[in-house]
Amino acid sequence: MTRVPIGELRRGWTTGACATAATKAALMALWGAAPARVSITLPKGEQPTFEVVGARQGAGWAEAGIVKDAGDDPDVTHGVTVIARVRRSSGGVVFKAGDGVGTVTRAGLPIDVGEPAINPVPRAMMDEVVAEMAAACAQAPDIEITISVPGGAEIAQKTWNPRLGIEGGLSILGTTGIVRPFSCAAWIASIHRGIDVARADGLTHVAGCTGNTSEKVVQALYGLPDHAMLDMGDFAGGMVKYLRRHPVRHVTIGGGIGKLTKLAQGAVDLHSGRSQVDFAALADWLGDERLATANTALEAYEMAGPALAEQVAQRAAARAMEMFAGGHLPQKLDIVVIDRAGAILARAERSAP
Repeated sequence: MTRVPIGELRRGWTTGACATAATKAALMALWGAAPARVSITLPKGEQPTFEVVGARQGAGWAEAGIVKDAGDDPDVTHGVTVIARVRRSSGGVVFKAGDGVGTVTRAGLPIDVGEPAINPVPRAMMDEVVAEMAAACAQAPDIEITISVPGGAEIAQKTWNPRLGIEGGLSILGTTGIVRPFSCAAWIASIHRGIDVARADGLTHVAGCTGNTSEKVVQALYGLPDHAMLDMGDFAGGMVKYLRRHPVRHVTIGGGIGKLTKLAQGAVDLHSGRSQVDFAALADWLGDERLATANTALEAYEMAGPALAEQVAQRAAARAMEMFAGGHLPQKLDIVVIDRAGAILARAERSAP
């Protein structure tokens, strides 16, 4: 389990910011001399400076790299080198996916199918850099930009990209240019993209699970494709909030008894640091005073047996359906409660009125 460092956390820079800085450095090399350091302007006006690595050029092209610093965030792309190669285009700014950068193969993402997986804000930032440098150097803003991340194809297997239909490598991401350590927003944004892809592909059943074990169980139980599986983690509320506005007919929530007990008791964030099981309430549910002394939901289950798992499943299903109030309700919602080994302890279902 990744633990949050103690003390003030250091911010980092997104792959989009690194690609923009690399593009600016490459253009400076193409139209003048390669810099040792380069500054860019982020969407909210901040102007960080980056050290340039691996600057090279040849006949009609130049490239430069930026080593990504994700700060104190446990980002799998921390330390990668983001390389931009620039050359003249036949008109306007054209983006290409180089080694280690993925290509979009499935609808529902903010980039069209067949395009390099370079998101809209990084594209806009690079467009601005091209316009700025072209004006400063009296050049036409007609540039082909190829972004590469050596080793990116292997690293991408540790991300959500394969599930989202991004093949061949990483995405070039970022809306602010800044990586905020241990950001919940980044995880929730990935849940949103998963829902978008599932809907665009016409899927009518999606599943959000709290971890790898519950995901494997639920996927096998229903025979769901990979892109129907949403990496919900602790963010049940974030998933449901988006599904209220972007509906799918059938929603399954799967997880261990501890996480789903918290959902059954009204929590929308299931992280151990942000919600806790109320053991006195468990004792009230079953009229069993022993449960008030339990240390974990699993221990309470060992005391009370299947009756507790059934209560958790039924109450979690009711609570989850309540969370859809005010938006589009799924026609069917079901809960799958498992133990640590992946055995199903209980299931419950609710249907829209």
